[in-house]
Amino acid sequence: MSTFKRLTQVFKSSKEIVIDDSAKIVLISDCHRGNSSWADNFAHNRNVFYAALKYYYNNDFIYIELGDGDELWENRKFFDIKEAHSDVFKLMRKFYIKKRLYMIWGNHDVVKKSKKFVRKNLYYYNESKKKYESLFENIEVHEGIILRYKGTENKIFAVHGHQGDFINDTFWWLSRFLIRYIWRPLELYFGFKDPTSASKNYKRKKITERKIIKWIKANNQMVIAGHTHRPMFPEPGQTPYFNDGSCVHPHCITGIEIVNDKIMLVEWSIKTKDDGTLYIDRDIIEGPLKLQGFFN
Repeated sequence: MSTFKRLTQVFKSSKEIVIDDSAKIVLISDCHRGNSSWADNFAHNRNVFYAALKYYYNNDFIYIELGDGDELWENRKFFDIKEAHSDVFKLMRKFYIKKRLYMIWGNHDVVKKSKKFVRKNLYYYNESKKKYESLFENIEVHEGIILRYKGTENKIFAVHGHQGDFINDTFWWLSRFLIRYIWRPLELYFGFKDPTSASKNYKRKKITERKIIKWIKANNQMVIAGHTHRPMFPEPGQTPYFNDGSCVHPHCITGIEIVNDKIMLVEWSIKTKDDGTLYIDRDIIEGPLKLQGFFN
């Protein structure tokens, strides 16, 4: 199925969340949390991500994880990922308990669309009660989410962005096999790049973006996506295609914030004070801009 048809299919079936001008939302994708081994691309930004998530929790944000939160192509067992980054999952659980967590699955964690997988794997050991409990009890992991402004038909479509990509969507199981057993060893030991990945292949990035933009223009619909790992932030009047980037940039993580009817692209990174002390800080890279400028 084409990207156009797949995005339409997801849009029509997406859960709607009603928001207003007071809403505070952060969208982050492509964490690719691994098992904390030398091959875990998330590990080098783990502290930065945790600090960012802590900030968003303390400041009453809704956290939308926009797909590929966990690297379940390279890693066969979610348990190993959960144990490696237990502090992150415990913080995400706090968001969920406060009804401020929404999860979208991407191609690398497509197995989360299975309720059986979620029920069997998303649990943790409660030390005080000495028993295993669900991390996110009865959570529904979505393929897409629509943020609709109260009293209007102004909508923001949040989706991972791999839809309609033949090798990453229809035949994701084949891509997973190739990543685990062929391209990952070739990349790690010989420097080959995975040609199936939109995040590592510039040509595939452009193709993916072009297809999504075509759908946006045809449907006159604002979209926030991930998948390509390339942050995108248009100006008012341009095609309203936003991309939140990823958490596996070499020295930072990026995300999209919506605060008081304004949207911005932000970056979190480690900085150094004059005395050599390291600290984690947030910078606004693009915006803030009024969302109204992207609705017709």
